[in-house]
This record gives sequence, C-alpha cells and structure tokens, in this order.
Amino acid sequence: MDKKIEKKKWGWPKIAVIALLAAGAAYFLWTLYQSSGTSRLNVVQERLLLDTVRVGVFQEYIPVTGVVQPIKTVFIDAVEGGKVEERAVEDGAMVKKGDIIVQLSNPDLLLNFLNQEANIIAQINQIRNTTLLMERQSLSLEEQSLDAQFQIDLISKRLERNKQLYENKVISKVEVQEMEYEYENLLRRQKLFKKTIARDSAYQVLQQQQMQSSIDLMERNLGITRQSLDNLIVRAPIDGQISGLTLEIGELVQEGETIGTMDNLDNFKLQVRVDQFYISRVFLNQEGSFDFAGKTYYLRIHKIYPQVTNGAFLVDMIFIDETPSGIKRGQSVSVKLELSAEEEGQLLAKGGFYQTTGGNWAYVVDPNTGNATRRTIRLGRQNPNYFLVEEGLDNGDVVIVSSYDNFGEKDELVLN
Repeated sequence: MDKKIEKKKWGWPKIAVIALLAAGAAYFLWTLYQSSGTSRLNVVQERLLLDTVRVGVFQEYIPVTGVVQPIKTVFIDAVEGGKVEERAVEDGAMVKKGDIIVQLSNPDLLLNFLNQEANIIAQINQIRNTTLLMERQSLSLEEQSLDAQFQIDLISKRLERNKQLYENKVISKVEVQEMEYEYENLLRRQKLFKKTIARDSAYQVLQQQQMQSSIDLMERNLGITRQSLDNLIVRAPIDGQISGLTLEIGELVQEGETIGTMDNLDNFKLQVRVDQFYISRVFLNQEGSFDFAGKTYYLRIHKIYPQVTNGAFLVDMIFIDETPSGIKRGQSVSVKLELSAEEEGQLLAKGGFYQTTGGNWAYVVDPNTGNATRRTIRLGRQNPNYFLVEEGLDNGDVVIVSSYDNFGEKDELVLN
C-alpha cells in the first residue's frame, strides 16, 4: 500500500535566506543605476548651508577700517635752537592760540642781537653827523650867495654914480671900466653859486634817500634779529590739544626740530586704509557710513593719498552732516565704503562654494526629489554679504552655498 507523502512548508531559515538574496540583488541594481550616466554622492543635509534666491536691494561696497583723527593737525617746530628754560604746559593740555608752550634761551643769538643793535646805532649816528655837515655846507653856500648878491647890488649903484661922474668928467674912463669889470665878475660868481647850490640840493636829496634806505635796511635787519629772539618763546599756533611734548628743562633743542603737535578737536575725520585692488574705483566725494552709539553717520572722501604702502592706500573721509559726540582721537571704526548706487536685483548669499566654482555653477535643490543637482549659473558683482545673480537661477531656488571641497565634481547630491 502506497504511503502518502505530505508537502513540506517553507521554514523561517529558508525565508531569511531568500530575503537576504533579494536585498543584495536590490542593492546591486541600485548601485548599478547610480553608476550609470549620473554621478551621485550621499550628503548629510545638516552639515550644509543653504540660501534661497530672492529679489532685494543690492549695493556694492567694501568694509574698511577708519581711524579717528583731528580734522586739522599742526606741527610745532622750534624756529630757533636753544636750551629749554621753562615748559609752560604739560603734554595733552588744552591751550589757546598764542599761549606760551616752551621758553628757550640762546646766548649767542642774544649777543648777536646786541652787537647788531650797537652797530646800527653807531651807523645811524654817523649818518646823522653827515647830514649835519651837509646842511652846514648848504648854509655856507647860501650865505656866500647872499654876500655876492649884496656886493652886486652895492657895485651896481656905485657903477651908476660913476657913470654920471664920468659924463661930468669928474672921474676917468678907466675907473668906470674897472668897476664894470668888477660888476661882471660878481655876476659870474653869483651864477656859479646858484649852479653850485642847485647841484648841492640835488646831491643832498639823493644822499638823504640813500641814507634813509640804509637806515631802513639796518632797522629791518635788527627787526629780524629781534624776531629771532621772540622765536625763542614757542607759542601755540592754534586752539587745541597739544601732544608729543616731551621736552625737559635744560634739554637742547635744534633749530627746526619738531617738539610737538597741535590737534584741533572742534571736528574730526576718519583716515581709512583701502586695499590697492580698489584704487581705480575710489574717487573724491565718494560716500560711506558707519554705526556709532546706535546711530548711522555718513561721510564722504575728502582726500586720496596716492602712495601705496603694504598693499593699501589711505583716504581721508569727513562727516557730511554731524560728527558723533563721544568719539575719541585714535578710535577705530568699521566703515562701509560705497562703490555703487543701490539697485534691485536677484541676491544669493556669499559662501565657500565660490572658491570651488568661481561663480560658474552651483548645486540647486530640486523641490521634487529633495536632491541637489549641478546647474550652470553666472554671478556678477558682490558685496561682503551677497552676490548679484546674472543668470541661471530663479527666485525661490534653494542653493547650497557652503564649501564644495568634499563633493568632487558630482552631478547630483543625495541629501539625507
């Protein structure tokens, strides 16, 4: 009699083996799909920085550091050298224009002044004596001229009488002729006196002018020497605060040596260092701003220094409307230097991806799959916060802006 054979059922071990084989086949097929046509990379999304493209106001600017300085600084120089006898103020003191800062002494300069003064006085006295002699000479000539005129008048009358006596034959013709000769001689002398007096007067005028010019020149020289003595007293050239004054009593100061500076604290400026890369884009009257004590203050470029030092050049910026109260000399502030006017455009946040792509492509998240695919884009101008998108991106696109250094050049990032 035949024995009935019962059909065996699948056991759990067999099912487990089949499941493992199916999973292995699925993984193989998925790996094969991933390697065919499109390269992919699994990335943890939490480690990425994402930004959404949007329309906003864009302005190209650069952050620079400005140092607060007085708008006017004057150097205090010793016009004359000497020894410090007195220091009237301390370093950092507020002084008014004309206040004494330092008193110097210079014995050689004082002796030179006294000798020059004595020489000038002697020359002035000599000129005055010469003037007196010239005046006496002029008086003598005038006196001789008057005497000659008196003789002419006297001889003229006697000649008239003698002519009458000759007509009456009282005297001889010889006596009349001799008197006529004497009269003519007196007339010639009188004419010579007049010429001499005229020449003497002209000569005296010329001499007086020359002597007065000499006196004026000597007095000017004396005034210059006197001014040199006055320069031994160093005074404040403007109202303000003195700084850098380190002289001590008895110290020798050389002629022309700078002994300190004066700062006008009525107003301030910012001296800003700008990278030489922007030297062709910085101009006079260009504006900038900075925040201080919860308020924004605006400035404009007043002066550009052409020298480039350590890869940067300097510009002076002055306040447009008001100067912030409480700001101090030497204080550093961060200034936003504007390179363009405000305009509307598509904005994308700056990030490390730019160093890899140069702004030519980026990973954009696909809202349907949740993965990020590589897309060709073009970025334009930039400021410290944003790029201006030229093409390749639309409003609302989500872009990975963090570094791509670990992604290679995969076509798609699978975000987990």
